[in-house]
Amino acid sequence: MRQTYSTILDLQKVDLGLLIFRIGISCLMLTHGTPKLIRFFGNEEIIFADPIGLGATTSFALTVFAEFLCSVLILIGLATRLAAIPLMITMAVAALIVHMPDGFGRQELPLLYLTGYILLFFTGSGKYSLDHYFLAGKNK
Repeated sequence: MRQTYSTILDLQKVDLGLLIFRIGISCLMLTHGTPKLIRFFGNEEIIFADPIGLGATTSFALTVFAEFLCSVLILIGLATRLAAIPLMITMAVAALIVHMPDGFGRQELPLLYLTGYILLFFTGSGKYSLDHYFLAGKNK
């Protein structure tokens, strides 16, 4: 029971937790990004919100970039901190602009994703990632 409340960090467990978190949040976001990617390259007209005035097609392309490509980068742990930035922006826009009139029920999911991407931005991808593999090679 004493270990449950210990403030001493076991870095191996932290790295394992980051791996599980990265895989989980990336796979969940890919369920949003993959259909958008398919629609982006499909034949149907793109109808999408234009919350910051860039145009519907540009907004949609940036969302696909964030939700699909950046999620894949986070999944494999490559450029994790950089990949988290477009996702943080996308989730902030979704929660604080697009879904603002819809109420907290619709804002909750993008805010939860935003919190996760902020965590990854500050922590990085951990030991079990391509970031660590490439950085460890430079330090030899």
